Amino acid sequence: MSLAVLRSRALAGMAAPEVTVEVHIAAGLPSFTLVGLPDTEVKEARDRVRAAIQNCRFDFPQKRITVNLAPADLPKESGRFDLPIALGILIASGQIHANNLDEYEFAGELALGGEMRAIHGTLAMCAALAGDGRTFVLPQANADEAALVRKVSILPAASLLDVCAHLSGQQTLAIHPRSHDGVAPTYPDLAEVRGQSGAKRALEIAAAGGHSVLMSGPPGTGKSMLAQRFPGLLPSMEDDEALESAALHSLAGTFHNGQWRQRPFRAPHHSASAPALVGGGTIPRPGEISLAHHGVLFLDELPEFDRRVLEALREPLETGHIHIARAGRRASFPARFQLIAAMNPCPCGHLGSSKCRCTPDQVARYRSKLSGPLLDRIDVMVEVAAVTEAELSTRSSGESSATVRARIETARQRQLARQGKANALLGPDEIEQHCQPDEAGQQLLKRALAQLDLSARGYHRILKVARSIADLANADTLNSAHIAEAVQYRRGLTHQ
Repeated sequence: MSLAVLRSRALAGMAAPEVTVEVHIAAGLPSFTLVGLPDTEVKEARDRVRAAIQNCRFDFPQKRITVNLAPADLPKESGRFDLPIALGILIASGQIHANNLDEYEFAGELALGGEMRAIHGTLAMCAALAGDGRTFVLPQANADEAALVRKVSILPAASLLDVCAHLSGQQTLAIHPRSHDGVAPTYPDLAEVRGQSGAKRALEIAAAGGHSVLMSGPPGTGKSMLAQRFPGLLPSMEDDEALESAALHSLAGTFHNGQWRQRPFRAPHHSASAPALVGGGTIPRPGEISLAHHGVLFLDELPEFDRRVLEALREPLETGHIHIARAGRRASFPARFQLIAAMNPCPCGHLGSSKCRCTPDQVARYRSKLSGPLLDRIDVMVEVAAVTEAELSTRSSGESSATVRARIETARQRQLARQGKANALLGPDEIEQHCQPDEAGQQLLKRALAQLDLSARGYHRILKVARSIADLANADTLNSAHIAEAVQYRRGLTHQ
């Protein structure tokens, strides 16, 4: 027959809409036309497909070839359409026969010799395919990753010839086994950090309730070490969380199976641009905040970031999503991350000591790089003081990450049982329902509101942090001690 119809998938943000690949071969002068909003990578498929077909010892038709990628208004990118285009040409020209094409979807980039090369976005495509009942044919290099989506049958292939042999019944491709959970994730241990009991307590509260943290202190006090150990304090990832995080890394081409169920830890340099942090590009791609989804975004030397870059964090910190709009494309990515930020108290970092030579104006300019609206979205501020010689010489400095994580998981289970979400995600009505303090706590909170000049957002965040403190103490009611501790974390923040 002169017409072949196959199915594949495009990528549009986290979605993977179905694409119908129609190949028609007609009499006329030899030509190879691609239609359906293909980008440069897809247009280059003409040369890759021609060489792959010829090097696999098939005849490339010297006729008029038209390839339509439908729907026509959906932009198509990357080399994943090489495989269905090549198969469509071979089927339409009668060189292979396949009567069951509706049972499959195809994706894969072809080398000039016909070998299959890895593609990005496999997990997003498999997640979209789940439930359709079709089998996904893709490169061998993507098989382990795709098998993490357990509702999809995967047929990995090493080359175009393998797929052709399978479709024609000459040789059967084996279904890839379901992927197992792999090894347990490992993180640096909190016990390696000497001293800093106050900072460790603040991180425990933040991990229990999903709160953002700003650490301030001189250089070399352990702020980065504490941040690097924070993912190890977070509860184990659920299946849906692990799959969503892995799909984002797959879109960016950075996923490998060793990352499965491991909380992301992203630490961009302070020279990062806004598109690098929030995502973007001509073809929208997830940025650092989305790659930190269900994990940690660590911004060291916070005031050194461009102010416009930091202001872009305000929306995702509130909503957990980032919406990217470009002239021709729009995309939305999840960005439910925990922000852990660190900064020095002044440009030189030694404010208050004999080493400091910063003027008051220099300190004010340094701190003014952090806007009030951004600081208002940070729940916990903690001072990280210099470690004493006695603390440094102590052999063991405290509890391990596993011990602290056990308490955090218990507190998080209390939250899920009570309200179905972490405390940091509570809305105003839910705060009224679940975070009301007792009489003494109410009086203390009123005094704090008057003294600290808190916004409504700051007031709610104190209550949410206090709720996390109470959950760690297995307390049902917020008392004055819980409120007082939460106010102290907010008090440090308002004095930056």
